[in-house]
Amino acid sequence: MKQNQREYVLSFFSFIATFTTLMTYFPSSVCAQDTVTPAVDSVLDKLEGEWVMTGTVANEKVTHDVYVDRILKRQYVRIHELSREKDADGEPAYEAWIHIAWDKEKAEYVVMWLDNTATTNFAPEGVGHGKPDGDRIPFVWKSADGSGIHNTFKYDRASETWTWEIDNVDNSEKASAFARLTLKRKEKRQ
Repeated sequence: MKQNQREYVLSFFSFIATFTTLMTYFPSSVCAQDTVTPAVDSVLDKLEGEWVMTGTVANEKVTHDVYVDRILKRQYVRIHELSREKDADGEPAYEAWIHIAWDKEKAEYVVMWLDNTATTNFAPEGVGHGKPDGDRIPFVWKSADGSGIHNTFKYDRASETWTWEIDNVDNSEKASAFARLTLKRKEKRQ
């Protein structure tokens, strides 16, 4: 066997050995996610589509366009939120990409909220958690000092609307209102 072929074969087997070793350290839930949508997702199915969000954020009136779909074998709910208000450069004053998934082991939703107000380092406190409660999902983000953010997504079946109630929580667990928002389906143009 030539030297190059020998090195190739050794590299290949080294890769297989490393890959196999790594796979034993990752839980199966990380490596192969359940492709079956949990029954608890039925309320999030109502969020798919195009919405107009109105209300207040930090006591300022806002209007945002919100687009929601499912991605990656419908395992993730992807939300794209864009404010109609513009910044000095003519860009949306606020933009967010929000990803929600179901954590089967903990029987809760997890959410990663990325927006243009700050860059995240993907620390654990940057991931929100929410146990479903009927047509409500109360998401909670907690910091090490005990402070955090609560954002409750609530679906109203009668009006087919959503509300998002966002509260800042200090380290003594006192909540103060930050945002009160309502999402209504965007009317289809004829």
